[in-house]
Amino acid sequence: MLFRQLEYLVALSRERHFARAAQACYVSQPALSEAIRKLEEELDVPLVRRGRKYEGLTPEGERIVVRAQRILADRDALKDEVGALRTGLSGRLRIGSVPTASGAVSLLTGPFCAAHPLATVEVTGDLQSEEILRQLQNFEIDAGITYLHKALSENFQSVPLYQERYVLLTNVADGLAHQPTATWADASRLPLCLLTGAMQGRRVLDEVFAEAGVRPAPRVETDSVAALFAHVRTGRWASIVPHTWLHVFGVPHGMRAMPMVEPARTVPVGLVVTAREPVSVMARALTETARQTDLATTLERLPGDPGPQ
Repeated sequence: MLFRQLEYLVALSRERHFARAAQACYVSQPALSEAIRKLEEELDVPLVRRGRKYEGLTPEGERIVVRAQRILADRDALKDEVGALRTGLSGRLRIGSVPTASGAVSLLTGPFCAAHPLATVEVTGDLQSEEILRQLQNFEIDAGITYLHKALSENFQSVPLYQERYVLLTNVADGLAHQPTATWADASRLPLCLLTGAMQGRRVLDEVFAEAGVRPAPRVETDSVAALFAHVRTGRWASIVPHTWLHVFGVPHGMRAMPMVEPARTVPVGLVVTAREPVSVMARALTETARQTDLATTLERLPGDPGPQ
């Protein structure tokens, strides 16, 4: 009963609405409300601020939710551990990825599923880097694929996967399309479609533009890498995209992709999991897959190149 009460409280904290929390837990709203009320009685402390509608958790409730998330995660990890001992790893692996890296996720999920045929995978490929870390801490995902940086907290451990590089994607009719490379200064003068400023991938681009002494003025911004390709296809826009997406889409007909130089910047991308012990069985299994899978050899080159540049 305690686990169920904690699940309901965590769901309420996440959904911030009694009806939605009940729906997420597949119970009626009165059943969820009554279970949380009984938990308050057992702990002898109010957990929810109640009014005519949900008004949030009390300070005590916020602290209990953090403990509840850890307790439920440890319970799930124990169940997965026992299941793995009996029949092999089973259950669902939850991966969150920044959009710029989501094209590389399949290079991990393929070998993972081959090694663990009873497991399934759920990938969310449109998360911001900060959201990935938040969801990891709240046990909402098992692993994240995102940018690695020195400021990454000691609460996380990472496995480097590859170095992200950048290409200018433009229409073949553009004058730059006949050059072997493109500079950041060249790109800044084009009608650009770029990722939105809230995304880490865009912040990386802005840092490189600033290093080159220029500042882009994109006419269109989006949170989708696929949308960048779609805009360039119209012939009206150019874009700067991670080179890894050329391994997904290739260079579409009518477009040209040129490596960005002056400077030729690379940014590390890796697998991130929580550093807490015990590590979940799913996170540990994916980490082992990542360490055994050479993504760099595949991804750190442009399609058609003989090898890494």
